[in-house]
Amino acid sequence: MTAFDLLTHLKTLCTLPGLPGHEGPAREVIRAAWTPLVSTVRVDPLGSLWARRAGGGPAPRPTLLLAAHMDAIGMMVTRQEGDFLRVTNLGGIDPRVLPGQTLTVHGRRDLPAVAAQPPAHLLPKAGRDQVTPLTELVVDTGLPEAELRSLVQVGDLVSFAQPPLELLNGHLAAHSLDNRASVAALTLCLRELQTRAHAWDVLAVATVQEETGLKGAGAAAFAAAPDLAVAVDVTFGRDANVRDLSYKTFALGGGPSLGVGPNIHPGLLAAFRAAAERADIPYALEPLAADSGTDGWAMQVARAGIPTLVMGIPLRNMHTPVEIVALSDITRTGRLLAEFVSGLEGDFMSTLGFE
Repeated sequence: MTAFDLLTHLKTLCTLPGLPGHEGPAREVIRAAWTPLVSTVRVDPLGSLWARRAGGGPAPRPTLLLAAHMDAIGMMVTRQEGDFLRVTNLGGIDPRVLPGQTLTVHGRRDLPAVAAQPPAHLLPKAGRDQVTPLTELVVDTGLPEAELRSLVQVGDLVSFAQPPLELLNGHLAAHSLDNRASVAALTLCLRELQTRAHAWDVLAVATVQEETGLKGAGAAAFAAAPDLAVAVDVTFGRDANVRDLSYKTFALGGGPSLGVGPNIHPGLLAAFRAAAERADIPYALEPLAADSGTDGWAMQVARAGIPTLVMGIPLRNMHTPVEIVALSDITRTGRLLAEFVSGLEGDFMSTLGFE
C-alpha cells in the first residue's frame, strides 16, 4: 500500500467548494482516493458517492454503512445591484464572520471576490453596533455592471476562498473542515482495512446535502438498507468562551466523541467503547439529548429503523472560514472505525441488545 499523507489529502479536500446540491468537485477527489481501496464505486441519484468494500464472511453478508457528508456551507446569488451581488445562505452561515472574507463566485468562470458591508458612518445610527445581516452585505468582484451581468446569474454559487493554514501542534485551520475532516477519517479507515480482515461488507458513503436537511444520508440509508449505520461528523471543539457549556464541547487532540442519547443505539455504543478500549484510543461521551443534527438522525429512521451511532471530531469555529481541527483526532477516528469493523462477528446482530 502506498504511503498516505493525511495533511495533503485534507488540504486538498478543503480547497474545494462542493456546496449543497453541487458537490461534484469534492466528489471526484473523494472518488479518486477511495476507488483503489474498495470493491465497487458508484454515484446514487442524489449525488452521494457509494464505495463498497466486500467482507470475507459467507454470503449473504451483513452491511455496515459509514456516512460522512461532503457538502460544505456557502452562498447563492439572489440578484445583481449595479456592480455588486446580493446573496443568500446555503446552510448555516453566521453573518458576523462574513465582512472582509475572500470568496469565489462560480459564474461562467470562477471570479475572485470579497464580502463587504457599508462603512459604519453610512449605516443608520441604530444599526452601527449591530451585526449586519447577510441580506445587507454585498459581494464585490471588482467588475463593472455590464461585465458582471454577462458572467454571473441568479443561482450561481459563492464559496469561501481562504486557503488552508497549518497551525502549530498538528492543527489545521480551513473552511469546509465540516465535514471534510470526517471524509478524511473514512479514507483512513478504508486504507487500514486493506491490511485487516473483516467479515462484514463496509459501505462508505460521502453524502450530499447534509447542511440543508440530511437528504443524502436519508436516501442512502433507505436504498442500502444496512444492518448498522455510523454517522461521522464534526462536533464542537473546546475554546476559551464555553466554560458554562463545557459538557457540550470537546478538547482538540482528545480523540473522537461517541454520542449518547435517543439517536444512538446503546448496544452499538457499547461495542464502539469496547473497540476503543481494545485499541487504546481515547474518546469522550457526547450527550445528544434530542436531534443530533447529523446524518445519523436521518439514517436511524430509514425503512423500519437502523441501529445507529454518531461519532464526532472536535472542531473549533464551526461554520466559519477558519474552522480548526487536530489531525490526531482524524487519525484516531479512522483507526477506531477500522477496529470496530475488523471486530464485527458475522452474528453480531443476534447479540445486539438494548441493555
